[in-house]
Amino acid sequence: MTALSQRLHGYLDRFSDARVLVIGDLMLDHYVWGRVQRISPEAPVPVVDVTSESVMLGGAGNVFLNLASLGASVRVCGVIGQDAAGEALLDVLRGQGAPVDGIVCEEGRPTTQKTRVVAHQQQVVRFDRERRGEIAPKTHARLLDYLEGHLDDVQCVVVSDYAKGVISEDLMRRLTASASQRGVTVMVDPKVPHMAFYRGSHIVTPNHLEAGQATDIEITDDESLRRAGRRLLELLDAQAVLVTRGEHGMSLFEAEGAESHVPTVAQQVFDVTGAGDTVIATLAAARAVGADWRDAATLANCAAGYVVGLVGTATVKPDALHRQIDESLDERSR
Repeated sequence: MTALSQRLHGYLDRFSDARVLVIGDLMLDHYVWGRVQRISPEAPVPVVDVTSESVMLGGAGNVFLNLASLGASVRVCGVIGQDAAGEALLDVLRGQGAPVDGIVCEEGRPTTQKTRVVAHQQQVVRFDRERRGEIAPKTHARLLDYLEGHLDDVQCVVVSDYAKGVISEDLMRRLTASASQRGVTVMVDPKVPHMAFYRGSHIVTPNHLEAGQATDIEITDDESLRRAGRRLLELLDAQAVLVTRGEHGMSLFEAEGAESHVPTVAQQVFDVTGAGDTVIATLAAARAVGADWRDAATLANCAAGYVVGLVGTATVKPDALHRQIDESLDERSR
């Protein structure tokens, strides 16, 4: 067993000591499952005979699920509406044993819900119910109060921004200031229009398209990738930037000049849904138990390599990640 493998297994064994707070846009993923046997006589569209329905946590909720699956202690903070989708979302969280005191219900605002109709393992249509505008000032104040009241209880805060209204410039400014005073790490899964909000965060995790859009640099090779990564570090005054690159793995750029390129470990890619949530969740858990950025990124890459080999939004448990570490590092050493 290599020294790197020993370190990664060691961090994973301590994930139960990780204490993380997730704040961001909560979503309910609603799936309608069925089969298609005919085309509608009313319009050229398939008729789906519904066989079942299911709901799952999406957005910031999926980051929570990934952390909980890894064994970390997690709090979640976000906004729902006074509707059936909001109740369903709370029921799923309670079923996972999650504290829900950080969930604010805002009157007149719908819970973000994405409904996917799936027939024969193919998505037929998706329709969304959501409001993307800013949350109400009272809601904003309650979120900030919750953050202030729990920052002393955690080592890391994960910001899961889907641009649905929860994450604002004011919230990020106050969060980064308070977290800095307490020595709490702030990690952001970003949205390009909000990139300036994240200044002062410790790390952001854009994909390569987002990194290019945020810096106005077309990423076509290693050199342009390097320029984009360094530019983001400068713009955000961050400790690190982790650019996820799909089948090309990940590239980590650190403020003091170090660069690490982590090749993908995925053997087969069936579904990339939620892979970014898995990356930042694993990164947070690893950082919370003392991993440096490079080791944390390597562990996150192993976790992502596992979940993309599964169909649908997935999470990884410690036993599976232990096996993935052994398989991926053994493959790299050949």
